[in-house]
Amino acid sequence: MVLTALLFLLSAAAIYAACEYFVNSIEWLGKKLHLAETATGTVLAAFGTALPESAVTFVAVVMGRTPEVRDIGVGSAMGGPLVLATIAYAVVGIALWSNRGRLGRTTMRVQVEDARLARDQGWFLSIFVAKCALGLIAFAFKPWLGVLFLLAYAVYVWRELKDEGAAADHEELEPLKFQPGAAIPTMLAVSLQAMLSLGVIAVASHIFVLQLESIGVAMHLPPHLVALVLSPVATELPETMNALIWVRQGKERLALANISGAMMIQATVPSALAIFATPWMFDAPLIVSGVLTMLAIIFLWGLFRRGRVDGRALVPVGLFYAVFAFYAIRSFV
Repeated sequence: MVLTALLFLLSAAAIYAACEYFVNSIEWLGKKLHLAETATGTVLAAFGTALPESAVTFVAVVMGRTPEVRDIGVGSAMGGPLVLATIAYAVVGIALWSNRGRLGRTTMRVQVEDARLARDQGWFLSIFVAKCALGLIAFAFKPWLGVLFLLAYAVYVWRELKDEGAAADHEELEPLKFQPGAAIPTMLAVSLQAMLSLGVIAVASHIFVLQLESIGVAMHLPPHLVALVLSPVATELPETMNALIWVRQGKERLALANISGAMMIQATVPSALAIFATPWMFDAPLIVSGVLTMLAIIFLWGLFRRGRVDGRALVPVGLFYAVFAFYAIRSFV
């Protein structure tokens, strides 16, 4: 148990350190590709950090030998969006509030494009409702509908890149950590730092999840409870860490763009894989997680639609995850 706790803490520290390198490299990569900050967050950062959890879903639903293992993949596809829509946004609000002094902020207003984020919430909600509806009914050609979710993500990426165009509105960037003395780092150094940091994130996240599962076993928690409540928090840790780092730097636009883009990936790619390989039928806990995710998104959509969002208003959305955790614990323990 001591070794498990040590690996748990070391892997969490490794994820945070690797995320520092990743966000640094991804900002330079976006600038090199002439992408604006929002597209850098929604496409590049989100795609990179979503790879580990998408891999978890792929391994579970495609290579899983038992229905129980495949259920873990379905739980990951549903649990990821819930964590991002609740805990990740709450972390942004808390980080903005706690760092307001060092950032020199006189107000707690979140400096983002409110209308754009409201549109993203609406886009996500429509896709999420569709995938939840599929989990309530059974029919022969359901697996083929997974293609539609992949197409939806492709359209989302195309829209993000089209809207941003070639405008690069990046603030002054910190030197690349792999080339601290270079005013303009090379593309090779930027790419190498991004790939190596992403690799560390993937490995450390895998170790973190394994230790979390071991802690669940040691505490005699049911495997289904760990898969639905604890594992999604662990697999979405890179996005949450990225958001924390960017907010501490006063770049909440990048932080929220990363979360928004990761939510779109979680609503489409892992879901498509699970629809391809499983019956995609929901039990009561999955239905509850879906409903709470929708309520959280409606809450966020309302905030951003009104505009001039106060960072403290993002914190209560974390309560939706607390409600789900309480329900799951009462159901399985």
